[in-house]
Amino acid sequence: MGNKILIVDDQYGIRILLNEVFQREGYVTYQAANGMQALEIARKHHPDLVLLDMKIPGMDGIEILKRLKEIDRDVKVIIMTAYGELDMIQETKELGALMHFAKPFDIDDLRAAVKKHMTA
Repeated sequence: MGNKILIVDDQYGIRILLNEVFQREGYVTYQAANGMQALEIARKHHPDLVLLDMKIPGMDGIEILKRLKEIDRDVKVIIMTAYGELDMIQETKELGALMHFAKPFDIDDLRAAVKKHMTA
């Protein structure tokens, strides 16, 4: 079973919250505030699952997703977005994202989704 989660979000509070929740669940967590950090961590630590925010300054979620899949095409990615941009969500699915959560999301729903995909 996979146990490494990379949390990619430019909002510090969300990263800290998710980090705390998933560490308590027994996962090894990594945090990135931007695309370059995310890709560096992905290369070094090979996370099993990535929680990826779509709206990140510098490199957007679509670009990060494409590059993550270049590093490891089997990495599981769950998208988090504060924007109901259906075209962007559709594009992420075509690029291999498993699902998306609209912010603000229910933390229990997100925990259940992570657990489901980490044991699959």
